[in-house]
Parts: sequence; structure tokens; C-alpha cells
Amino acid sequence: MLTLLLTLACSDKTEDTSVDVKDTEDTDTEDTEDTEDTEDTDDTGSGDITIPDSYTFDSRFEDDRSSVSYSGQIFRHALIGELKTWMGDLTGNIDDFSYSPGSVADVEADLQFFFNFDSDTSGDYALSMSGTVQTTFNDISSGKNLVGKVAGNDSATDHQNWTGGDFKGWNGAASPEALVNTWFNMLATQAVDRVNGTIPADPTGAPISKVFVSAQGHDLQQLTQKFLLGAIAFSQGADDYLDDDTDGKGLLADNTGPAGDGKAYSALEHAWDEGYGYFGGAINYVDYTDVEIADGDSIDIDGDGMVDLLTEKNWGNSVNAAKRDKGSSSTARTDFTQQAWEGFISGRALIASADGALTEDQMTELKGYRDQAVLAWENAIAATVVHYINDTLQDMNKFGTQDYSFTTHAKHWGELKGFALGLQFNPHSPLSDADFETFHNLVGDAPALPSHSGDDIQAYKANLIEARALLGAAYGYDDSNLGDMDGENGW
Repeated sequence: MLTLLLTLACSDKTEDTSVDVKDTEDTDTEDTEDTEDTEDTDDTGSGDITIPDSYTFDSRFEDDRSSVSYSGQIFRHALIGELKTWMGDLTGNIDDFSYSPGSVADVEADLQFFFNFDSDTSGDYALSMSGTVQTTFNDISSGKNLVGKVAGNDSATDHQNWTGGDFKGWNGAASPEALVNTWFNMLATQAVDRVNGTIPADPTGAPISKVFVSAQGHDLQQLTQKFLLGAIAFSQGADDYLDDDTDGKGLLADNTGPAGDGKAYSALEHAWDEGYGYFGGAINYVDYTDVEIADGDSIDIDGDGMVDLLTEKNWGNSVNAAKRDKGSSSTARTDFTQQAWEGFISGRALIASADGALTEDQMTELKGYRDQAVLAWENAIAATVVHYINDTLQDMNKFGTQDYSFTTHAKHWGELKGFALGLQFNPHSPLSDADFETFHNLVGDAPALPSHSGDDIQAYKANLIEARALLGAAYGYDDSNLGDMDGENGW
């Protein structure tokens, strides 16, 4: 991550800011933390706009309070992470007899515990992460679940009818929620089979080592987690909080007064913050290097020796952005992290500086920052799809050798497919609906395996290369980042 380049004219002052850390309906009950911002004062933008060094903004309505609140988004990031962890632990828990479900419905109910999470009964559920300020979901926020925010279930701003036939990318899935439930049923069935001693074989004839991997090559853990990052985080960010097609929502939300009694933010400030929360960057995202973000490092802002999940941790696609920047070609470096940060921080500063309704020129400027941030976010996803296409091609080149791993192959394909399904949720995507469908027709709903015919294997490799080229053309990627015919020398 480079030092913040984009700064706008401001005064030479150091201001004290704070970050709200509780959010009950994507709004907050306050718990603040003081941080110091040193303002940059270069004349490079229009108007008098202060760009802080971190994602911290004082309230215009309440003294000594922050106007930033997105703990509901962090709550959902944590829920997705805990669901992934539970799925990952399932094999060991079955094999050591600590988990012995009696029916498919029992396992589905445990998966739904996370998907339909109930804070009233389960808010004290202990997080699996260690060394964190927050140790339970109640410590982050309350009243949140995943299912209510899946594309199609919170439909007021949806640019497509995700429950009425517009959802694409997986044959037979009527909606994003239906697809998640399909995968839950597949995993639950395999879990009960394993409890009963039935373990499917991989294409080499060996028992499949992971219960969440199917004989068809579906890694259900990866498919589910990566899809939810698209169908919830990216969908909510791009098609709700940062969109401008619905009166009173997203960029068209009110900025003239507080969002409600006692609220420290306007509705527009809050919408923008929720978009940033779903992107997942820490409040000092700009201070991290790509290596630090990619490696999961945290900067201890307050020096307490603990990671504050609300301010100091990078989540979701904010991490993928750094991974792809880190792995980009030396001749065609990408900087999705910097582009996303500049878009998010500059847009938020513009909203704060308006101190009321935005003028037509300010709204045009804000849309430009939105476009920059969301495009960088989508690039983080699309470039990651390219990365996993290349990994899958490399896996296929190992067919018939001792280096081939079926579970690794399934993992890479699951990440490819799960991330790629999320590319349909941005109403401003460079990828057309027609190209999205073409891409998924090429990739299909399962990978080609060593047990398939030689002709089928070669045809599927050609499909992956064509699908990769389609993304390269849509997003303008340099050939040196796309990789070669073997999946080498690229992301």
C-alpha cells in the first residue's frame, strides 16, 4: 500500500476523532475510541475538504462523538468467518466422535445457526479468533444475521430480481439463498454419511479426506464463504449503500440532519460507512503494506496488545485487493488497495464537508469516488477469479502424477466459482450480463477431474483459458497478469 496520494485543501489543524463501535440496526449505540488525525494540506482537489489519515470523522450533530458506524457489517464478516470455521472443523469433529448428528436436518440446523443467527439467544457465542478485543458476537453488535442481507432478501435497491429468475451462474438455483441452502444440504448429507461410515472416493480411488468436499470436486466450504462475500458484502455495498437509483437510499440518502434521534451521523454518512464496512478495510487501511494485509497482520492503533475487530482488522475483499496487488506483474503493477482507499476516504470527506444537502456538482464528484472505490473492490474479486483459474489449470496439469491433490484442486475450483458468482451484483460492473453468463457456461458447475476423458479435460482447460481472457478484456488486465496456457506467470 502506498502512502495516501489524494489530498484536498484543508486547514493546518490536528483534530481528535472517534469511531463508534456498536450498531443495532446498522445504526449505533455508542462506545467510542479516541484516535488522532493529522490533516494533509495539499491543494489537489476542489473545495475545502479535509482528508484524514484514517477512516475517522467527527459528528456534525453530537459533540465529542464520531459519525462513523459500521459494526453491523463487521458482525456479518465475523459470522461468515465463523461459518467457514465450523465447516472446516466438521471433518475432525466427526472423525473423533465429538459430533455425531443423527440426521441431515440436524446438520442443516447447525449450519442455519450461523446463516439465520439469532442475537437474542446466541449473542454470547464465543468467537473462534484469539487475541481480540471482542470475544463474542454481542461485543461487536446485535440483531444481525446473514440470510436477511443476501441478495434478493433485502430487495429495495436490487438492480435485478434475484428471487424471480435473474440470478445466474449455477444451474437450478432459483435465488442466492436457495443456492446456499443447496450447498448446506449437500454438506449435511455427506456429514451424516461419514458418521455412518460411508466416505466417497476421489478420482484416484482414495477416500476423500474432507467431509465438505464432494466426489464431483465441490469444496462446499470455499463455495459458501466466497459466495457470501459476493451475495452479501459486495451486493450490499455496490447495489445498496453506494448506489444512487433509489430515493432515500444509498447516495440519495439525506445529509441535512441526523439519521434519527440521538444519532451522530446523517443517513448519507451512514450509508457510505456501511459500504466501507462491507469492503472490510481497517480504519488505517492506507498504513498497511500489501504484504501485511495479505498476511493478515493488524496494526495495534491504541497499543493495547489486542486486535479490535471494528477498527484494526482487515476483512473480506479488502484482503484480496492486497493479495492481487502483491502478486501482480512487475511490468503491470496493480494498486487496487490504494484506489479503493482513495475512493472511500475522499467520498466520505466530501460528504462530511458538505454539511448538508450535496450540490449537483458535489453529487457528481461523489459518484466519481464511488465508481473508483467499487471498481477497485470488483477488481479485487475479478483478479482473484483469474488467480484461481490459474491455480486450477496448474492442478489439472498434475493429473496422473504424485503431485496431484484432489482436495487442493477442489479448493481452488471452489474459490474460483464462489468468487465469480459475486460478479453479477454490481449494477455498474464492467462485466456485461451476457459476458457473465458466458463465463459461467464456460466454467460450469463442477471442475473437470482426472477420471474424465482426455478430450473432456483438454476442452475444459480451453474453456478456463477462454473464461480468463473474457475477464481480461472486460477489466482491462494486462496479459502479464492473466498468465499463460498452463496457468503460470500470472496472478
